[in-house]
Amino acid sequence: MNIVLIGFRGTGKSTVGKLLAQRLERDFIDSDKCIESSTGKTIKSIFEEVGEKGFRKIEADIITELSKMDNTVISAGGGVVLKEENVRILKNNGFLVLLEATPKIIHNRITQDEKTTQQRPSLTDKTPLDEIKHLITKREHAYKNAADYTINTSYVSCEDIVKEIITTANKSVNN
Repeated sequence: MNIVLIGFRGTGKSTVGKLLAQRLERDFIDSDKCIESSTGKTIKSIFEEVGEKGFRKIEADIITELSKMDNTVISAGGGVVLKEENVRILKNNGFLVLLEATPKIIHNRITQDEKTTQQRPSLTDKTPLDEIKHLITKREHAYKNAADYTINTSYVSCEDIVKEIITTANKSVNN
């Protein structure tokens, strides 16, 4: 069974995912990196060329492929839950963990990561912090419905988050 990390960008999916994969001696795959690798383009340039709808189609194809893997830690793109089919496919062989953080912390993490600010598209015409608040509110229902478990990463160390995921995933598998 895969462990799939879902949530808004900047909640720690990649950082926690890499550490979790190390601890469990599993492969780690970031769906956004797979998209960039398979297209040879950044997420931002894909959005510019084919729009969000075109990007979501590419993302769905990648999710279908990733869901066929086993015993992998997958970091899913922030909007992957917007398509119910993606969630259904990931749940077939995955335990979905929602990582959350406050909008302010997400904003701070994103602005401190130069790669994120350069390669991730703005999805609205709002200021970065207002966009984060808007999109989290808009996606909240989809995130909550998709999640098998939720962890707020705002004030918790990555090590503690990893321990909690391992404990919870083991309980889930054994029940």
